[in-house]
Amino acid sequence: MHIYKKYSPYLITVLFSLVLLCAATPVFSQDLSVDELNKQIDEKKDFIKKIEKQIAERQAQINQERAKASSLQNQISILDNRVEQVKLDITATETKLEELNLEIDLIETEVDKLDKNIVKQKNIIAEFIRNINTDGHKSMLEIIATYDSFSDFYSQLQYLQTIEHDLGKSTKTLSLQKNELSLKQKVVNDRKQSYEELQKDLTQKKSDFTEQVYVKESLFVETKQSEKSYQTLLASLKKEYQSIENQISSIEKQVRQRLESENKLKEPADSSKTLSWPVESRYITARFRDPDYPYRNVFEHNAVDIRSSHGTPLRAAAGGYVATARRCSVWTCYSYVMIIHSGGISTVYGHMSNIAVSQDQFVARGDIIGYSGGTPRTPGAGPFVTGPHLHFEVRSNGIPVDPLKYLVKDW
Repeated sequence: MHIYKKYSPYLITVLFSLVLLCAATPVFSQDLSVDELNKQIDEKKDFIKKIEKQIAERQAQINQERAKASSLQNQISILDNRVEQVKLDITATETKLEELNLEIDLIETEVDKLDKNIVKQKNIIAEFIRNINTDGHKSMLEIIATYDSFSDFYSQLQYLQTIEHDLGKSTKTLSLQKNELSLKQKVVNDRKQSYEELQKDLTQKKSDFTEQVYVKESLFVETKQSEKSYQTLLASLKKEYQSIENQISSIEKQVRQRLESENKLKEPADSSKTLSWPVESRYITARFRDPDYPYRNVFEHNAVDIRSSHGTPLRAAAGGYVATARRCSVWTCYSYVMIIHSGGISTVYGHMSNIAVSQDQFVARGDIIGYSGGTPRTPGAGPFVTGPHLHFEVRSNGIPVDPLKYLVKDW
């Protein structure tokens, strides 16, 4: 055959061995840039661990101050530690983003090398196949005539069988490497998605920092760093909170009794044991009875605060009856809507900038009931705000319960 006249059996074996060696050799083992990327990733991970340790130390200091009697000094200490804690959290998140970037670079480098290696091997194998097929249409007599003896011809046939076997192995190796390439490309896409989510998280944490600073600065302004002024402010805020709480409890009790006596509070068609999220956001800035809530020395936080920009549409978490819709025109007034649902459940939506429903009307799940507020010193925000958000309460038979146990798990 022509290919055997062109290449000696020994040369064919050597060349094809190189193909197999290329297929079997690890692609990235000696790459210095990959080693450097791995080194930088490890450094980022070590730095994150140190930051997380500092965050835990700040939390321990907060817990110590929280155990003391409420005073201006320990409240400022708590806020100082919270500010530093959020700053550290931002640093940790930024470092995680840098780590993700390095991981993406590393995997993309591996993907590129693997892709080039696959193309190289395919080209070499294709060249062998082309050379073999060049004389594929010659007759057996023509092929035998090109050899000096039948023994030489028989030897070449044996080499052909060896190459055919090795081609099969190499093809299988290429298939495995293609699968590996596909998996690595998926990992890159996953890392990029994680990066985008972490970027959003970083934006939220920067807002958290702004809010913590605002609370501290407001405390200085309101008290003028006087303990007496602080205690007076504390008493005033507690009184105002208790007034709002009594109002909500009283209205719910009266309205529910009336609805039940008139048989108006029926199970809605879309009834389920879960509540829909009232806003698109799922970012919680304060949890139910959150120990880190900035106004915890005034009242227990019986809700979840959900980050939502000022003017975000608010939707009814389930079908029900609007028991009250309190509208406000000044920032010191707390605006809210309360909806009574079947099964002893009610929901409260606080710090609303605008209300789109009226008292004594029925709403369906998902109906727009108004728009979020909470920006300090804007109408309806009330005195207990640090930044735009929705204060969302769930009550069971008049008692506040954790909303996260009722909200649908859709994230």
